[in-house]
Amino acid sequence: MNMKQRIILKAGTLVQDGESKKVDVAVVDGKVAIVGENIAVEADDKVVDCSGKIVCSGLVDLHVHLREPGLSAKETVATGTAAAAHGGFTCVCSMPNVSPAPDNMEHLQAQLDIIQRDAVVKVLPYATITERRMGESLVDFAELKPYVAGFSDDGSGVQSEDVMKQAMKAAADNGCIIAAHCEVNELLRGGYIHDGEYAQKNGHRGICSESEWQQIERDIELAAESGCRYHVCHISTKESVALIREAKRRGVKITCETGPHYLTMCDMDLQEDGRFKMNPPIRSAADRDALVEGIVDGTIDVVATDHAPHTAEEKSRGLERSAMGVVGLETSFAVIYTKLVKSGVISLEKAVELLAESPRRIFGLGGKISEGEAADIAVFDLDSEWTVDPAKFLSKGKATPFEGWQLQGECCLTMVDGKIVYER
Repeated sequence: MNMKQRIILKAGTLVQDGESKKVDVAVVDGKVAIVGENIAVEADDKVVDCSGKIVCSGLVDLHVHLREPGLSAKETVATGTAAAAHGGFTCVCSMPNVSPAPDNMEHLQAQLDIIQRDAVVKVLPYATITERRMGESLVDFAELKPYVAGFSDDGSGVQSEDVMKQAMKAAADNGCIIAAHCEVNELLRGGYIHDGEYAQKNGHRGICSESEWQQIERDIELAAESGCRYHVCHISTKESVALIREAKRRGVKITCETGPHYLTMCDMDLQEDGRFKMNPPIRSAADRDALVEGIVDGTIDVVATDHAPHTAEEKSRGLERSAMGVVGLETSFAVIYTKLVKSGVISLEKAVELLAESPRRIFGLGGKISEGEAADIAVFDLDSEWTVDPAKFLSKGKATPFEGWQLQGECCLTMVDGKIVYER
């Protein structure tokens, strides 16, 4: 497509900054050119009829696993970003548990080269906090900072308080974000689902909630001391919500995310199937309700999927032996819209804030739909009803706890820098 050609998104409802209004959006040369009513159409314009649909900033997922380099049987940058575009995401932040881990410039460059070649949406990788994600020696924050979203050892909690203290000081000195997977290894005790009613009834080994919240509690004090910007990944427990709420009250520079599955399911929804296994696990109904309350009152800033694809074989071994991780890029918006917006728990505007606006604000990504900004835009058909069928996913990963769910709200167009990267 000629980039000089105008694309006009006609008669959509723009959802932005807590408001909804009917407008046209004209895109020229990769940027938003006009936002206004009744933009006159010229002969060469490509017109996309958005009547009855919503238009918003492209969604941003702060937590995805693209599995390259090193683990391309599970996912590739090409398939993962195609799935992202299918779900309305225009930017994803990729986690560092790849091989080699992005712990120095040479290893990071291997990843950046694949992204440059294959990604259809914007990808901002995280660098590791420690070398090889081993939790011991810090990486060079200053060297890696210009190329990454932030620093994370995702998949591993940093066990040493002293190492995390040094990491937060380095992050504060360099003005970057620590995004922490919080998990105390010695409290795991071989568990693989939530240590709750389902585990007890069905003879499974459980993961206690304390394994998550105890490390968050430690890190909050370190973040308060260092002044660093601290983002907590995929929280799943009611105690985590309470700790973060109190830390925000105290003025700690803390933000956090949770996932669609933690907001809509509890451990009694589990089945004896690997598609219900992820880390942290889906927890009790009381935890789910506390997370929803955290979304409503603003304690939880972001919904992120923790999209974690594995091969079919790795997910076929039941709850005990399957690999940890489920996919989520292609269901995230519809799950939140169907289960939280349509049921009246949150507004549509709040959903867009959680999925697009808050992650942009926290990570300084720009992308508002206003004149001169990059045209990173998603269009959703809220009336479209569909059934989750993993066979139709563009991701290589097919394991989802939402399989068979009836959902409403479907992405019909995704645009990155003015280029249409997905169209229904």
